[in-house]
Amino acid sequence: MPMKTYKVIGLMSGTSLDALDLAYCHIRKNLTRWEYEIKATRSISYDKTRYGKLKSAIDLPADQLFRLHNDYGTWLGEQSKRFKEEEGLEVDFISSHGHTVHHQPENGMTFQLGSGQHLANASGIRTVCDFRTNDVALGGQGAPLVPVGDHFLFASYDFCLNLGGISNISFHRDGKRIAFDIGVANMLLNHITSKEDIPYDKGGARARKGEIIPSLLKSLDNLAYYKKPYPKSTGYEWFTTEVAPLVDATEAPLESLLHTAVHHICGQIGQVVRKLSSKGKKTLLVTGGGALNTYLTEVLQEKAGDDISLEIPSPQLIEFKEALVFAFMGVLRIEQEINVLSSVTGARRDSSSGVVYLPS
Repeated sequence: MPMKTYKVIGLMSGTSLDALDLAYCHIRKNLTRWEYEIKATRSISYDKTRYGKLKSAIDLPADQLFRLHNDYGTWLGEQSKRFKEEEGLEVDFISSHGHTVHHQPENGMTFQLGSGQHLANASGIRTVCDFRTNDVALGGQGAPLVPVGDHFLFASYDFCLNLGGISNISFHRDGKRIAFDIGVANMLLNHITSKEDIPYDKGGARARKGEIIPSLLKSLDNLAYYKKPYPKSTGYEWFTTEVAPLVDATEAPLESLLHTAVHHICGQIGQVVRKLSSKGKKTLLVTGGGALNTYLTEVLQEKAGDDISLEIPSPQLIEFKEALVFAFMGVLRIEQEINVLSSVTGARRDSSSGVVYLPS
């Protein structure tokens, strides 16, 4: 007999800073199998002011950071309330990823903007958020978190790849779900297009016209992070200190910077997938904004090799898979079931993570 159907709004804001994604999902467990339906979605682009605030948040002193934390939480609540009212949704709770600003698990620290109490108060809806802190307190990376969704909702694929600001991959091995951040993805491409005040390279059209810059490609490929063993995760700090300076010091046409970046991103992913694959055909589910970049997926197929079949799902799942998974993580938290896997993060144990806030 199926359990109660949870009606949840999942919120996701990725490191690429392209938008806030909202996914209204129905989630239930039928015997041993979890099932989901994405009933309604909305993507809200950040205006220049909010984009600038979120991008520079990493440099703010503590008092200003927490002021932004509260303001952003209120804004998330307002957007959720508007979404609910305009779509006529019946909502049990909101499950929010927040927006990652500081992520230093090696120092026992991770911080996502978007105060859960302010979100709950502004929306009038119970809210679950802060999914990473407990895992970091347990000695884990606090990331990636989406693999719990891959494990329960997308287990039919050999590999699940997310191409957001950061690329991360998950797969099943020896009875466990394994996952890690491969490296940079859309964060690099969007950084390059911002030089001409363009939000992104649609379909990779401009990257396709460029040429490889050998010195830049070599510098990017030699970054120390790529040589680290997993479990591992990375974030905006790594990008700003080690990746962006290499690009900013390279004088070349925008098209060639993008072309080189695409080959770097896909080269690193292809190397990982080939190393992890056993013999025979394997399927690679590709989601996240990068899956909409036609040139990037073409190069990725080339770098991955003939034994890897790229599976590009519907545009809805491409764009809202992470929001769906955070809705699912919220359900697991409410059910007090495991939603963060130590086999992924390296923590001392699995956990049911997330903090529940009630509106007042």
